[in-house]
Amino acid sequence: MGLAYTIDSPIRVAHYGISSVISIADDELIEKMNAFYHQKFNLPYQEISQKVSDYRAKRITSYLNLVDKIVKEKFENFKTELVESKESLENYIAMLPNKSEIKKGLQSLLDEGFHWKENIKNYVEKHLSAGAIDVNIMTKLDKDNFKNNEQLPVIFNDAHAALRGFANSTVNSSIVLSAGMNPRLFSYFEDFEVFFPDENNNLQKKITLKVSDFRSAMIQGNFLAKKGLWVSEYRIESGLNCGGHAFATEGLLLGPIMEEFREKKEQLVQSAHELMVKALEQKGKLIPEQPLDLKITVQGGVGTSEEHEFLLNYYQADSVGWGTPFLLVPEATSVDQATRELLINAKEDDLYLSHISPLGVPFNTLRGTTNEIIKQKRIQESKAGSSCPKKFLALNKDTQGNGICTASKKYQDGKLEELEATKNILSIAHYEKAKQNITEKSCLCVGLANASYLENNIKIKGQDQGVVICPGPNMAYFDQEVSLSKMLQHIYGNTTILRNRNRPHFFAKELKMYIDYLKNDIQNIGSEINNAKTKKLTSFKSNLLEGIAYYQNLFECIPDFESVKNEVINQFEYYKKELQAIEIPKLEIA
Repeated sequence: MGLAYTIDSPIRVAHYGISSVISIADDELIEKMNAFYHQKFNLPYQEISQKVSDYRAKRITSYLNLVDKIVKEKFENFKTELVESKESLENYIAMLPNKSEIKKGLQSLLDEGFHWKENIKNYVEKHLSAGAIDVNIMTKLDKDNFKNNEQLPVIFNDAHAALRGFANSTVNSSIVLSAGMNPRLFSYFEDFEVFFPDENNNLQKKITLKVSDFRSAMIQGNFLAKKGLWVSEYRIESGLNCGGHAFATEGLLLGPIMEEFREKKEQLVQSAHELMVKALEQKGKLIPEQPLDLKITVQGGVGTSEEHEFLLNYYQADSVGWGTPFLLVPEATSVDQATRELLINAKEDDLYLSHISPLGVPFNTLRGTTNEIIKQKRIQESKAGSSCPKKFLALNKDTQGNGICTASKKYQDGKLEELEATKNILSIAHYEKAKQNITEKSCLCVGLANASYLENNIKIKGQDQGVVICPGPNMAYFDQEVSLSKMLQHIYGNTTILRNRNRPHFFAKELKMYIDYLKNDIQNIGSEINNAKTKKLTSFKSNLLEGIAYYQNLFECIPDFESVKNEVINQFEYYKKELQAIEIPKLEIA
């Protein structure tokens, strides 16, 4: 969801019992929001400037502590409101899942009539809890940092400092690690007792891993287990059918991936437990007799209650995550009005997999953003590139060995100068393509943070970058601003907010995206084909064909999706033929 869009979501929704995730990558945005909410709730504020030692970690700790304090107070007030107001209670009951035991319990007490306030108060105190204040770190965003031109120790790297900020905070929740394994960062968890089980086998702070397949989960989970650390949740994310950076699998589709997790969950649990026990013994720490709780959750492209329920029931997922649609819920996310209107009007072609990220990873974004308009104007005026004030993505090295971002003006000026020197030997088409590849990168550090500044009327300093937003392709089928209550009722099947009846099934949508991805890969190889690339593309195609066969068999057996089953089966057959017709280029030896 980017840097800004859920930066204060716990303050907005946690008192309802809804969990959300705050990105803790941008300490400058976090400090601005810390100041904003201290003022809003009339609390004394002490700025943590960049002159303060370990300011990045301290900013994160301070903001998370404030969010925790506000959420706890709002939760207590909300419980009182439920007891005092029958209307509020009825509205809350309507927001809950139909299968929820809490919903049934509250409705039963309300229906009894006699002494309902006293009974509701006791029930609320016993059964209700606030949503989790989880945080996210992209593990690879771990830039080295310097002071007086001298490199600081590794623990002051960006991701390490963010982890420390979370570990030292008062929140009892999970840290969600995304974008793969960072061994140095994973090892740093050992420095904090809050990640180890206590005498009651409880974890004060938990680890969640975003993973793309079972193999990745096993490797990362066992790596952490060997250090005595337990992964409490594996969050499976559709590689291409989610927002933000697209970490495509090798043609492995969501259904077969979920099937493997369902079949092998116990193997994942036992393997990690055995390794963790050995590590805890060596460390002289408390050892749980039984494996700790482990959840398998999933997210990516889900848009209807039927899809939601299918993942819960058939694959036995512990929960299903929704992200993109909540960008149209002002009560839940921080989005400036202009960008939200752009999202409302977005069609399928407006949401695309771009190359604007300085990380060099495909990035889901939206056409027509203010960032795109401003960037194009600079390119036309021969002023391409960002001033790069934050440098969170300055992960490349310049000629002096200093960190530099590919979206920065300094980097792009250098590359454009190199390109200009080859202009006479390149075709016009090759020259223009090479120029576009250099200048299309966007300043995500600023662009992904600006929505919160705009929404909350916080002054934006420095060069104008506009707003970057990273919705998943599922955004195309949601076309209206809705209340939180209505969105929840849509998720749980009590109403629908989808006015576009042509929305494809999320399995079929993901499959089409992977086929397009394969075609694009082949098209971009050109003359650079070699045996390794041929083997990779062949495996990619083979995995997609196996995935289609899996879906065809699945849809013949399940009772779900009756209203669209024939249409989806036909789509699978169509995509199968399309895929079979794709030729993988081979290395020709003269």
